[in-house]
Amino acid sequence: MKKHHKMYRTHNCGELTMQHTGKEVMLSGWVQKSRDLGGMTFVDLRDRYGITQLVFNMETHADLCNRARKLGREFVIRVTGRVSERSNKNPQMPTGDIEIMAETLEILNQSRVPPFTIEQHTDGGEDLRMKYRYLDLRRTVVRKNLELRHRMALETRKYMSGEGFIEVETPVLIKSTPEGARDFIVPSRMNPGEFYALPQSPQTFKQLLMVAGLDKYFQIVKCFRDEDLRADRQPEFTQIDCEMSFVERDDLLDTFEGLARHLFRTIKGIEVEKGFPRLAYSEALERYGTDKPDLRFEMKISPMTGLVKGKGFQVFDSVDYIGGICVPGCSEYSRKQLDELTDFVRRQQIGMKGMVYLKYNTDGSLKSSVDKFFDGPGLRQWTALFDARPGDLILVLAGDRELTLKALGELRIEMGKRLGLRDNNVFKPLWVVDFPLLEWDEETGRYYAMHHPFTSPYEEDIELFRTDPGKVRAKAYDLVINGVEIGGGSIRIHDESLQQLMFDNLGFTEEEARQQFGFLLNAFRYGAPPHGGIAFGFDRWVALFAGIESIRDVIAFPKNNAGRDVMIDTPSAVSEAQLEELFLKLNLPSKE
Repeated sequence: MKKHHKMYRTHNCGELTMQHTGKEVMLSGWVQKSRDLGGMTFVDLRDRYGITQLVFNMETHADLCNRARKLGREFVIRVTGRVSERSNKNPQMPTGDIEIMAETLEILNQSRVPPFTIEQHTDGGEDLRMKYRYLDLRRTVVRKNLELRHRMALETRKYMSGEGFIEVETPVLIKSTPEGARDFIVPSRMNPGEFYALPQSPQTFKQLLMVAGLDKYFQIVKCFRDEDLRADRQPEFTQIDCEMSFVERDDLLDTFEGLARHLFRTIKGIEVEKGFPRLAYSEALERYGTDKPDLRFEMKISPMTGLVKGKGFQVFDSVDYIGGICVPGCSEYSRKQLDELTDFVRRQQIGMKGMVYLKYNTDGSLKSSVDKFFDGPGLRQWTALFDARPGDLILVLAGDRELTLKALGELRIEMGKRLGLRDNNVFKPLWVVDFPLLEWDEETGRYYAMHHPFTSPYEEDIELFRTDPGKVRAKAYDLVINGVEIGGGSIRIHDESLQQLMFDNLGFTEEEARQQFGFLLNAFRYGAPPHGGIAFGFDRWVALFAGIESIRDVIAFPKNNAGRDVMIDTPSAVSEAQLEELFLKLNLPSKE
């Protein structure tokens, strides 16, 4: 074998097969594990591409074998040797037909014993793995998520470029706008007492790019929100951000349905039918109790108010909404299981006091928790309403309309989980459309934009601004897949007078609007084209395709629920000198 100066490998640890038998090779990588069997020592060598078994033979290379026995886990080594057919092949490994008969061994770097095992199923808890994330990333299962992310970004760029979009980077130091979530702010040393904000999205810039005549823009971009975190939220996250000019809503939906279909085809090998279902926001709430419905299973919500009210059952007679779901094949549910479900709806913190059930037994008989108030024929009306069959279970909730629908939505998802109807290998995309433009906030006594202040209303609803602003529908849409909101967008307002009307309804004075968005309003005076766009949660889409719940697992270096990076230990204090330079004084609450 030719000696190259400082050569570390001729092949990687995932590519050698039977066709390389007899070949002399050089491999470098990490020691996954070693097994000492007296006359032989076996070492599994790992790199990003796979694992190859090395064999050190006491009979032929005693000194080498003794050195191999002293190798610790995660030592970095370089080995030369000959590829040989394995006698006990391992069909689980791509390199499982061969092994390397080692002839030289060089330790490139030693390793302390790692704080957790670097295996598929590790013994490390999440906090420990986040602290040593660079070790966690050596695990195949975690690395595969990053490889998936890379492929999805690549295919997104291919599709968007093929559709005539150009990728434009927008600034990270921008102006703070109090609407929406809380901004991260950055002090400016050169402008004492003034601050930049980190962008929650490139919203105003993408619209300015349309005014600039770029026609089709996209960007895979970092966004920042200083909000309380949950499992599927991070203070910094990534969007596929897109905007188009001279388009109506359906042009946008077709284009980005195309992106979704392209990713399904190239990444998952799934052909998804053209023409995703479209569901109005109001119908999504009525049928599924949520604006991000999971369509992998039926179990739709049915309203029952007219059917069951006024029959003397106080719980039903005293509320404004009664609804239920029909759960297939669950009439055998025991009292204990039904009590568990009742506890579940009470626990959801949405104000449900209890649950009513009706078992439609396999023998055709009916058993309900309200037999006292509803006779046989009355209960038969329930089964007819739900089109129930023998063996089904009807679950009913009653209360405030909005809260009850939400609770029924949660109950529907819970039953879907329990019955195994939420298969990670099945994908059901849909567009949720016709969102309300505004939502009323009781605390502040004013309307807020449900999406953002530049979302266009339907022309035919503009009159409602004067009479019932809450009923104005927006030209807004969300892409939902399997109960996860993957992205959302809208047709934008490009007309100055309509934008002014929107600001009026949001309670902005002309001065406030100018102060916050003057640059955009000025731009609209120079010939703004009709335009619209969408932003997809890239982390969330990758997590969905990876079949995992949390976006944290598809981000290389994520933060925890307190917004901390425990690996580099940040956020952290800065020196007095730095604060002085920025003209800042800290006013921390006392620790008492």
